[in-house]
Amino acid sequence: MQCVQTGLSWNNRFQQLGTDFYTPLAPEPISQPYWVASSLPVAELLGLNPALLHSHELLQGLAGNWPISGTQPLASVYSGHQFGNWAGQLGDGRAILLGEVNGLELQLKGSGLTPYSRMGDGRAVLRSSIREFLCSEAMHGLGIPTTRALCVVGSDDEVWRETLETTAVVTRVAPSFIRFGHFEHFSARRQHDQLKTLADYCLERYAPECLATTADAPNVYVNLLHWASQRTALTLAHWQAVGFCHGVMNTDNMSLLGLTMDYGPFQFLDGYDPDHICNHTDRSGRYAFQAQPSVAHWNLYALAQALMPLMKDQTLAVAALNQFEPSFKSHWHRLMCAKLGLAPAWAATGAEVAEVAEVLPGTPDPAQAALISELLSLLGATRVDYTLFWRRLSVALATQHFEPVRDMFLDRPGFDRWLLHYSELSTHTNKALQADLMLKTNPKYVLRNYMAEEAIRAAKLKDFSVLAHLLQVLQHPFDEHPSAETWAGFPPDWAANIAISCSS
Repeated sequence: MQCVQTGLSWNNRFQQLGTDFYTPLAPEPISQPYWVASSLPVAELLGLNPALLHSHELLQGLAGNWPISGTQPLASVYSGHQFGNWAGQLGDGRAILLGEVNGLELQLKGSGLTPYSRMGDGRAVLRSSIREFLCSEAMHGLGIPTTRALCVVGSDDEVWRETLETTAVVTRVAPSFIRFGHFEHFSARRQHDQLKTLADYCLERYAPECLATTADAPNVYVNLLHWASQRTALTLAHWQAVGFCHGVMNTDNMSLLGLTMDYGPFQFLDGYDPDHICNHTDRSGRYAFQAQPSVAHWNLYALAQALMPLMKDQTLAVAALNQFEPSFKSHWHRLMCAKLGLAPAWAATGAEVAEVAEVLPGTPDPAQAALISELLSLLGATRVDYTLFWRRLSVALATQHFEPVRDMFLDRPGFDRWLLHYSELSTHTNKALQADLMLKTNPKYVLRNYMAEEAIRAAKLKDFSVLAHLLQVLQHPFDEHPSAETWAGFPPDWAANIAISCSS
């Protein structure tokens, strides 16, 4: 067996934590692997020669068939709450961390059984791997914190999900794959030394600013909780503003760094429905679209409970957690104002703030908040297409021709009243600059379910051209792509019948 040479300088600081945190384990081979897709921007981040993304040697390495020189493969252990219930030990049941390059960790998802696979087979299927690959890169294109994806490798090996499907391995990339569940694991087992080791590692590597204590922030572990909470608040604000549904916000799927991760039954909204449930196995609606911020807050409480042996002060921990909601609301207000081409105003100061601040300045301006609330009520009343509405509104501001937007509403008088309020708040705004901001804020393209399905259907026939074209569009979602105009319109009728679940 050959050893794959990548020309990369590998490291693995997570591996240095010791085997309480993982099991050393090589990936399991797959038969006759083939390239499905790859991301050149991610290769550039890693310093990987793009030509290797067509090579037989790297194909075998990322399929798990040949070892990659310099890597130290391992499967990490963690625990977590799933659908609000304590699930105990979980872990990387089908993922292998290869190591670290340029400060980024590489992980093979779908690379075979691990000690944490429970009842699973350790494999991912082509369908879910393509969805994760595309959505990782789409979210990055939208400016949303996320894990990335280098490539997808396929095989004709079959596994059973709801039907027989072929397998695939996706190479994921992130600064870290540490989850809330990593802390829950050691806390639940009363392994406080390991809990401290993990927390100290995260502080030193990812949040060194939290090591500086003050009279107002005397506890570094409370600082870490606050840091994670603020990053989570920003990511959730992005999700809600763009209309992204994660679908399975278990604590083991929550990144300490506030990254969007573990793309399973996700969906971008078609018609705006605040109660939309994208995961058909979520029968209680725990992870419905509008519930996502409160679920994130609940998950942060679970993280706080796990860190309590280190924080020791419940009052300080609760104070840190209490900053999540105002931070989320401030970020969300800023993002929604940007979608409207307005500089966000704040009731507390009356100031307009164009950039993200470390601490955002208080309660949103009531007039702007009312405008946004009124609009969302109108959108929800008749399930107006969320992405298309915002893009049409952006174009309408540029052309001052609002009929294509007005035509989206059954309640046209209601829209006219809202438009009047909008115009009143925009009186002193330069319309050209406003439209330009909106066109750079409201994407023309998001990864709708049917678009991913078209790429998957073609890929099953070994036609990867649809996937490659879609990737190019999603990496630049605010741009005009004349060859992709059909993806910028309403979804086809058959899209409503696509069901997504945790099965992958």
